[in-house]
Amino acid sequence: MTTSTRAQWNEYVVCVDNAAYPVSLELHKIYRTLPDTDAAASGDVRVVDESGEDYLFPADAFVVISLPERVRSSLRRAAST
Repeated sequence: MTTSTRAQWNEYVVCVDNAAYPVSLELHKIYRTLPDTDAAASGDVRVVDESGEDYLFPADAFVVISLPERVRSSLRRAAST
């Protein structure tokens, strides 16, 4: 996992490559990350899908994005409903 794709805990990432997982990942979709030091050490990232389930994927399939607090709050509210 490179510095540009390394997701910090509970940050947001955008999928930039779903070729290996076309059914599981939506290209250009924003995903929330969860803490997983073992996954990070292996070059993976743990993301939460729309059902609230979390899964491991290669970190290179994502890029960390910075979102305004208003957007982050909106995404958190949407995830909790």
